[in-house]
Amino acid sequence: MTLLGKTAVVTGGSRGIGRAIVLKLAEMGANIVVNYTSSPQKAEEVVALVKEMGREAIAIQANVSDSDAIQKMMQEVEEKFSTIDILINNAGITKDTLLMKMKDEDWDQVMDINLKGTFNCTKAVTRKMMKQRSGKIVNLASVVGVMGNAGQANYAASKAGIIGFTKSVAKELATRGINVNAVAPGFIQTEMTDILSDEVKEAMMANIPMKQLGTPEDVANVIAFLCSDDAKYITGQVLHVDGGMVM
Repeated sequence: MTLLGKTAVVTGGSRGIGRAIVLKLAEMGANIVVNYTSSPQKAEEVVALVKEMGREAIAIQANVSDSDAIQKMMQEVEEKFSTIDILINNAGITKDTLLMKMKDEDWDQVMDINLKGTFNCTKAVTRKMMKQRSGKIVNLASVVGVMGNAGQANYAASKAGIIGFTKSVAKELATRGINVNAVAPGFIQTEMTDILSDEVKEAMMANIPMKQLGTPEDVANVIAFLCSDDAKYITGQVLHVDGGMVM
């Protein structure tokens, strides 16, 4: 698999799963745009790693929920690289609490970043990709968007929305040579899971047939496949990366 000469935009690309995606796509030959909201140092560190691989890379600060900021970001990408071949909608947040305690702003913020952000970024690249008659879009969903989870009504709804969005957009863009898919990670070892107690981690793994947490690289490898020509006949699909958690 190769992505040599392709340009990939990765939202939320400065840490965690996003960082792993950036590095994997760069390893395969892609030039990278690292989108971030509030961690410029981490974003520049990732950019430096990409450049060490011999690829071009830039970091752009933009809140994915702000459609004007995203339009401006994509224009900057076009000016720098001429093409936008790959979009990874990875940016996401959680505001977990039980429904009866959930504030309106907790619901709105999660929807704005996770779901509206995916809409904004996808819409912003669609015209360019349609003119090129080629493109790969991969949206980060979650197993929670399929199975639900107590205390995550907002997050689960946003991720379920991404799945429906993915399937709809895939049908709209299929005849233009654009593949649109989603990846649904399960429990992945990140900064958020590192702070959990051993007891909590054991309880999580009890629900995973493979009895282990996934890694950001596990997710990145699947996304890299979906971005390659090896996956040219796959669109509108949701690939679970969850150790068998949802079957």
